[in-house]
Amino acid sequence: MAVSDTITDLMLKVANVGHRTLITVSGGRLGTTAANMPVFQVTTTGRKSGQPRTVMLTTPIHGDGRYVLVASKGGDDRHPDWYRNLVANPEVTLEPTTGDPAMTLVARTASDEEKAELWPQIVAANKGYAGYQEKTGRDIPVVICEAP
Repeated sequence: MAVSDTITDLMLKVANVGHRTLITVSGGRLGTTAANMPVFQVTTTGRKSGQPRTVMLTTPIHGDGRYVLVASKGGDDRHPDWYRNLVANPEVTLEPTTGDPAMTLVARTASDEEKAELWPQIVAANKGYAGYQEKTGRDIPVVICEAP
């Protein structure tokens, strides 16, 4: 792994720990949204370890029991580990940072047709996603999480 990849991964881990700490220390008054999108603790099963792995992610589209995640990794050329984990094991837990109950859902990568429909809505929710897609040569996966 290149040094720049290691630094990127470390920065993302630090940001996740910091975000979780901000929510905890503020008693949930800060950090429950980011860029006007709700923040969730997303727990996948590690594809190698089999252990729970939790990250803080936003859901630019949500409602009616469907939650959409974007595997952007800030425009990195690599898929995020959480995405690689859910491809290996699609059961995922989404826990709203608002204190609402956690939900066990099944995640899947959106089809090309679904992504074509969802992408404009995702970019409307946060224009940064368009910049991430421009930054990378990989097609950023859109993930749909729904009840089993």
